[in-house]
Amino acid sequence: MTLRHFTPALLLLAVAAFAADPLTKQLEIDFNRDVPARSLGGFAARSDGRLLAGPVLENLPAALPADLLWTLQPATQPGRWLVGSGPEGKILSVAYDGAKPAEITVLADLSETHVFALAVLPGGAVLAGTSPQGTLVLVRDGKVAARVALPVDSVLDLAVLPDGSVLAATGNPGKIYRVDLAAFAKAGDSSEKITDTAALATKGVSLFGEIRDRNVRRLALLPDGRVLAGSAPKGNVYAFPAKGGAPLVLLEGRESEVTDLLVQPDGSFYAAITFAGTTGEARVNRPAPPPPPASANTTNQTAATPVPPVPEPEASTPRFAGRSQLVFFPKDGLPDIVVARGAVAFYRLARHGNWLLLAGGEQGELLAYDPAERRSLTLGASVSAQLNGLATVRDGLFLALRNNPAGLARVDFTGPAERRAETRRLDLGTPAELGRLVFGEGTGEKTGLAVAVRTSFGADELEGWTDWTPLQPSDGSWFAAGLRGRHVQLRVSATGPVDAAGLDKAVLHYLPQNRRPAIGEFRILPPNYGLLPAPEQAPQASATLGQFLAATGSSARDEGRGKSTLLNSQVVPQPGAQLVYWTMNDADGDTIAATFSIRPRGTNDWTDLAVRTRDNYAQFDISHLADGYYDTRLVLEELAPRPAADRQRHALQTDALLVDKTPPVIKDVQATAARASISGADALSPLAGAEFIYNNGHKETVEHPADGLLDGRVETFVAEPAAEKVAGATSVEIILYDQAGNSAARRLPLK
Repeated sequence: MTLRHFTPALLLLAVAAFAADPLTKQLEIDFNRDVPARSLGGFAARSDGRLLAGPVLENLPAALPADLLWTLQPATQPGRWLVGSGPEGKILSVAYDGAKPAEITVLADLSETHVFALAVLPGGAVLAGTSPQGTLVLVRDGKVAARVALPVDSVLDLAVLPDGSVLAATGNPGKIYRVDLAAFAKAGDSSEKITDTAALATKGVSLFGEIRDRNVRRLALLPDGRVLAGSAPKGNVYAFPAKGGAPLVLLEGRESEVTDLLVQPDGSFYAAITFAGTTGEARVNRPAPPPPPASANTTNQTAATPVPPVPEPEASTPRFAGRSQLVFFPKDGLPDIVVARGAVAFYRLARHGNWLLLAGGEQGELLAYDPAERRSLTLGASVSAQLNGLATVRDGLFLALRNNPAGLARVDFTGPAERRAETRRLDLGTPAELGRLVFGEGTGEKTGLAVAVRTSFGADELEGWTDWTPLQPSDGSWFAAGLRGRHVQLRVSATGPVDAAGLDKAVLHYLPQNRRPAIGEFRILPPNYGLLPAPEQAPQASATLGQFLAATGSSARDEGRGKSTLLNSQVVPQPGAQLVYWTMNDADGDTIAATFSIRPRGTNDWTDLAVRTRDNYAQFDISHLADGYYDTRLVLEELAPRPAADRQRHALQTDALLVDKTPPVIKDVQATAARASISGADALSPLAGAEFIYNNGHKETVEHPADGLLDGRVETFVAEPAAEKVAGATSVEIILYDQAGNSAARRLPLK
């Protein structure tokens, strides 16, 4: 239907339809939002909520002679990799081709602590950069051939130039040194730190460039020869001339760290930037968990009594409070933030087809960015806290470094036998009966797809859950009878290939538990006042986009609008009238009506004064009722569209109604020019006050009794007017009131 054919009448109907609060609710399941990274296997969750074909991330069973893994570089031999590790400064050689188990040997054991950077040189030699000693070490055939200690704390990255020299990025201070390998190889092995520029030159080391930030964190080479550098802790991106010198700032950061740079063939590049209060080394190199406490009774144990071992507590992974960005730098354009993630640190970048892979943490996340679709993806996560190394083994297969705990992993895009995605615990808000699960384009007939659900009435992640119940395809949706719960988990699995479109976001239909309607406020107004209801507001002749998009029910809005209209009504004196006001609501948004009844106290004869009304008040005449107390009752009932068998009814005895048309009895009156008083009593209502009207026109109203407390049906009220106000008066009329509005009067001459 086009807009020109959307008549006002149809528009009003549409507004009414959107304002209705349907009984069946819908829970949208966004796989990117609702599936944790570690619950993805063979699926990728795209930022628009779809599930696409993704990789399988598996740990490689290999014993590691190191506690921390810092850098991963391909060796000169196919199927072999070099890994820089810590805290014992080892260079590991890893043989892995994807077909056989990984074999790990120690290529070199350096005297330094951490090997942060590696560069594989022609002929098989390896240049290593270490921390916190800040040394460059040349290793040939597993032995140290040359070593120089730079005037820095750390060597953070290495880049091999086309002429065969190597650039070394350092930290504290942030500098870049050029290393002439031929001269460096002849420098010998020296661990003494060299600060003199001329002495460094004799070792083949010269200054290429420097920055004002503390650390040059990453290096990359552009096709035109320029050198890119990323810094920390500011997080600036620089471009140095090919021959070195002063850099240009391409991007200024703040409290961040450029963790990787990836250059594209056309000269554009990507920068991974992590915003955090700590460096990547500090995030990865976490302290070991404290040892378990000794058993309190170990001193009493004998050798013959074995002591069971105390299990070590698992190292907790605190939630990462920072955030990360992937920034794209066009060849001749301005930088553009293409991916932004909170609570995730980006560590390394790699290419896979059209995707850009991001190895991250602090839950070992593996992410991706699709430049063609301009969407980010979640590919899975390792059992470790960080993935801080990623290298291509062959097309579709990657080798990854992981830390906390340290290990190797494979990332395989080549087609797993089974894919699976499992959502986190989803809260429906109230116990409910589950209905059909519908994917965006309908996947009930797709072959190789299986869907299962489990439910719980508790929020505990581990206990109280039902078994997984398979859902059966039916008319383009998935369903299983008898599923109830407040919390839901969904599992989607597929065997065989997944088409390019993948699986769209899902919608779970459910019927919440029907809760009883409730009474909010209940008030019995003073008698002898009537209500002139304000006219209802006219319906809108048009609707806003917000009204069409609003997903919440109309019950609260309608109740609030009706209450506002009623409170704007006029209240006028009306002898014999009684007004009762209440508010009612239904937690499920059901349509409700009220029946108001009264009965004389001590009887069972209820009289309905308002039956199944949608109004918030009842107005009736009490002039024909006998004096005394009446019990009141308000019954709330759900109406259509709730099915009759499911409707709730809530009956509540409300406040007592007092009908009192009898005036109070005057017991004693006295009057002089200086003082007048009246004492009286009422059979049912507390007394409210007295008026003293003198025949010279002076009037005084007294609402404070002689004993100081207005709290009973027997009171005395006294007036003591100033002499000048009653001058000339010869009599006074005294009127005694009760709280029901009844009065009795007496006129006395002034003595």
